[in-house]
Amino acid sequence: MSPAIESIPVVVLYPHSRCNCRCVMCDIWKETTQREIGPAEFERLLEDFRKLSVKWVVLSGGEPLMHSNLFPFCGRLRELGIRSTLLSTGLLLERNASQIVAHVDDVIVSLDGPLAVHDSIRRVPGAFSLLARGVEAIHRTRPEFSISARSTVQRGNFSHLRETARTAKEMGLQSISFLAADVTSTAFNRPEGWAQDRQAEIALAANEIEGLEVEVNALLNEWGADPFLADSPAKLHRIVLHYRAHLGLCEPQAPRCNAPWTSAVVETDGTVRPCFFHESIGNSGDGLASALNSPAALAFRAGLDVGTNPTCRRCVCSLYWNER
Repeated sequence: MSPAIESIPVVVLYPHSRCNCRCVMCDIWKETTQREIGPAEFERLLEDFRKLSVKWVVLSGGEPLMHSNLFPFCGRLRELGIRSTLLSTGLLLERNASQIVAHVDDVIVSLDGPLAVHDSIRRVPGAFSLLARGVEAIHRTRPEFSISARSTVQRGNFSHLRETARTAKEMGLQSISFLAADVTSTAFNRPEGWAQDRQAEIALAANEIEGLEVEVNALLNEWGADPFLADSPAKLHRIVLHYRAHLGLCEPQAPRCNAPWTSAVVETDGTVRPCFFHESIGNSGDGLASALNSPAALAFRAGLDVGTNPTCRRCVCSLYWNER
């Protein structure tokens, strides 16, 4: 691959710095600033996206719907022919339903389990009900609008995967995918990382991993080849391997990934990363193309071997972009 990036298909963008949940496996909710991307910066980013031939913008964070004026930006993305996907806790879907269907292409909501499990992990009373009402409001406005679920598998819900999938289906969601919890990186507002005891609160213990494997196999048996379960068997079994590797019971294995060459993460303050988990390579205030081709970025990509890099080997959320 060329060391310089002239086009990039995927950008993950954090419009707002804060979140409206207090999830046990994430520290974004501890962010106290009310920082958000302003109109002038949005316009600069749109010009960067045009020059870099961006095809897909994923709105993440933080909770993007906490932004004070998100939808004009989404409308401009649509004018440029750029797909927009909203990642959301679901708490603000209902009040924004009409705007979402008018300006966003699809939504992925976080679903941690059936009602009691979800609310316990989110630590927001009524979070599940707000999510369900939001999905219903969007589908009432546009029945065919695509809303899917993503569930982070960890100690609080690993024995409820089948229930979680059934709950997503009953809620009217299009599909569900699962991923392991990241407990070792500095992502998600953990600049110093987590101490071992904090990691152990989220990661599975040795005597729980067998139960996870049983649940994964039962999930696969229940759904078979149904596309509602978006993950392949290999991807689901990687979650089991992830937790085994965390305890030193097997070697960690990096997933297939080309994210540093095909995508970028742009945070609310302009920080640009090659993915969620690697260090910053520049700032979008200097121009996204300049950040992607800064000396730090060029050196990072030139020296990166995904298969052996320690961060990549612990990755829980990889991307492999294929134009075909």
